Amino acid sequence: MKGQILIVSGPSGSGKSTLLGRLLKEENDLYFSISSTTRAPRQGETEGVNYYFINKDEFKKGIDAGEFLEWAFVHGNYYGTSLKPVLNALKDGKIAIFDIDVQGFNIAKSKFAQNITSVFITTASKNELKSRLQNRGTDSAQTIEKRLINAVGEMEHILEYDYFLINDDLQNCYENLRGILRSMRLKTSNLDAKEIINKWNN
Repeated sequence: MKGQILIVSGPSGSGKSTLLGRLLKEENDLYFSISSTTRAPRQGETEGVNYYFINKDEFKKGIDAGEFLEWAFVHGNYYGTSLKPVLNALKDGKIAIFDIDVQGFNIAKSKFAQNITSVFITTASKNELKSRLQNRGTDSAQTIEKRLINAVGEMEHILEYDYFLINDDLQNCYENLRGILRSMRLKTSNLDAKEIINKWNN
């Protein structure tokens, strides 16, 4: 079996972290790609669990050295995915999951197009997204406004993704996401045809 990549994008506040957290608990042979970022940790976030928190100079050195599979500059901070652990996960036949934005998706797609299945997740409306961001209580009004402007721009790219999910019912959205993941394992591009035919003939 060959490794694959599941890319999940969508506005901040759309429920991606909740959905992916459950998926990682309930499904096997997954590798969750932990991004590096130059932003400050939010309350409750842990180094090496939610993100790797590094400074801008370190991040720029990583870009210059080609250490990132993808990277983006969003809301005044850098975010990126380290290449080496992803390659190791693919070599082991795992599905590597990325929670990245549209910029990052396009860079990853340019390098691993054949390995990628992509999903865009959002709320039922912009007002619902605003309400979730306000209720989360982690961002200032100015930051929330920036996130909403960014979300409007991201919505213009939904047709570039393989799947589009509206998270207006958490359980239903989760079941759809899990179905997409499970269907990835059945793709013929994921199979070693010679090995299967040899087994079938014996």
